[in-house]
This record gives sequence, structure tokens and C-alpha cells, in this order.
Amino acid sequence: MRAIWKGAISFGLVSIPVKVVSAIGGEHTVKFHQMHQKDQGRVRYRKVCELDGEELAPNEIVRGYEAADGRVAVVTDADLADLPLPTARTIEVHGFLTAEDIDPLRLGKPYYLSPDTSGAKPYVLMREALRRADKAAVAKLAMRGHEILALVRVQEDVLVLHQLYWPDEINSTQGVAPTERVRVTDAELDMADTLIDALGTADLSEYHDEYQAAVEELVTAKLEGAEPVEAEVPSAEAGGKVIDLMAALRQSVEEAKGGRAKPEPKETDAKKTVSKRAPAKKTAARKSTAAKSTGAKSTAGTKSTAKKSTAKSGSGGGKSGAKTPAKRPARKTG
Repeated sequence: MRAIWKGAISFGLVSIPVKVVSAIGGEHTVKFHQMHQKDQGRVRYRKVCELDGEELAPNEIVRGYEAADGRVAVVTDADLADLPLPTARTIEVHGFLTAEDIDPLRLGKPYYLSPDTSGAKPYVLMREALRRADKAAVAKLAMRGHEILALVRVQEDVLVLHQLYWPDEINSTQGVAPTERVRVTDAELDMADTLIDALGTADLSEYHDEYQAAVEELVTAKLEGAEPVEAEVPSAEAGGKVIDLMAALRQSVEEAKGGRAKPEPKETDAKKTVSKRAPAKKTAARKSTAAKSTGAKSTAGTKSTAKKSTAKSGSGGGKSGAKTPAKRPARKTG
């Protein structure tokens, strides 16, 4: 990787020659050109002097500062290189922080620090010292035309430099949070905890840029003369409506677990369902009454037949007649 800055880390009296290389490569974007709608001709930007209208080459352009009274100070690259800054070619370490002390809001673009010539041993020394102390170094350096505050930390076997925003670059949070009084119940918090558990731990390696893929598919379809497939746009009606928070959380939990929550039927739908099912209940009731009537007749017939059979058996002395228990002899007294 091409170095964008060369210098040394000043770690006390220890100097560590390093190169700064970008840690981010190939950000996700589909590159479009500006074109003339009529004939698809490219639209170019030209740098023209506003005084004489002359188009300028890059080597004819200088850096200048215009004061409020109209005076102009031209500042060259050599002027900036000669500034009396200790951080001009040095990453000057000023102190250390633990991971808990670092506000993620302050973290900017990351860079890799690579050891330069004869810098391997002091590089490893600082890396292992930071790893053992579980801390990151706060430093300053001048890069790309301005001085930046930076954080140097360990990532695997590499020292990583994060640009830190200066304190006055962070906007205040005043006016951002809700201003009205809101009460969240314990039941809602419990359901939110359940949703967090149901969604599980995120694996960042599984995420992909779906927007970029969709744009590439759109461009390919247009190049081949095919009509692009229109995607379904989610409805934005619920944006300003008051929702049942518990119901939304409950449904989210069920969907996260793989099930679809069944919406409760509306009042009108419930009435329709009842009216449709009512005749079926009456029919069922009639069938049940008829069954009882038939069963009663059948039982009566069975009982009548049994009585006749018993009477015949008693008069004829059949084997199937009911036995009469024998009388016990009277007990003698005396």
C-alpha cells in the first residue's frame, strides 16, 4: 500500500520510524458521470480565472488566503513544510487512555501504521506495551495540511491510528433528544430485552451492501435494454401514527424467532365472522337434538326388550333367569 505520510512516533525518547497507509480501501459506491441529457456528452469542470476568463493548468494554481479587507496572502507548500511545528514529521504521544475512556463519537478515519526502515523493534515494543497495559496513546501530528489529534491503538499485530475530532468540532446534543415527557413501563422494557435476545448477536461479516448491488443490477438492465424490476416501497403511513408499542414489540419478537404474529381481527370483521358461523351452530344444535331423540328411543326400545326377556325367563325357568337369594335359617334363642 502507498504511504500517505512518513515520519516517526515520539514515544518518550524512543523514536519509531513509521509510514501511514490507509486502512479503508474501495468504499462502496457506483461511479456516475454528469452527462448532457440530449446527446450523453460528458460534462467537464474547468478551472477558469474569474478576472481574465483564462482556463488554468494545475501548475498555475496556488493556495491563497483572502482577508476581510481584500488583501491576499499566497501560501506555498514550502511555506507549510517550514512551519515550526514539532508534529510536522512526528506523531507526538502526549498520554494514554483506556478503551472505556474513549468516546466513539470522537473517532474519525482509521489508518494503519507500518514500521519504516529500522523501525521493527521499537514498533513491536510500543505495540506490546500498549497491549499489556490495555491502553491507547493520544498523539498529535500534522498531516494533509493541518494538525490532527489522533489515537494510536493495537489491532491484532498492527498499530492503528484513528483521527480524533477536536472537542469544538463535536456539536452539542442540546435540542436533539425528545422534549416531551415520556414514560416507559417495565413491561415494555422487558419486551424490548426479549427482542434484543431474539435478534441475537450481529455478525458484521454477514452484512452486504444491498443498495450497491441493486444499482449495479439497474445499470446492467439498462445497458441490455431490459426494463428494471420495480421494488416494493414500504408504506410510510405509520410514520406519524401512534402505535401500540407492546403489540409492535411482541410482533417483532415473534418475527425475530421465525414466526409471524397474527393481527387481532377488527370489530367489524369479528361481527361478520360470528354472523357467518351462527347458522352452522343452529344446524349443529338440531343435529345434536335429533341424535339425542334417536338415542332416547333406541334406549327405551332396548330397555323394553330387556324387560320382556326377563319376564319370559322368570316364567319359563330358563337358565338366564335372575337368581333369588336363599333365605338364612332363623337363629335359635334360649
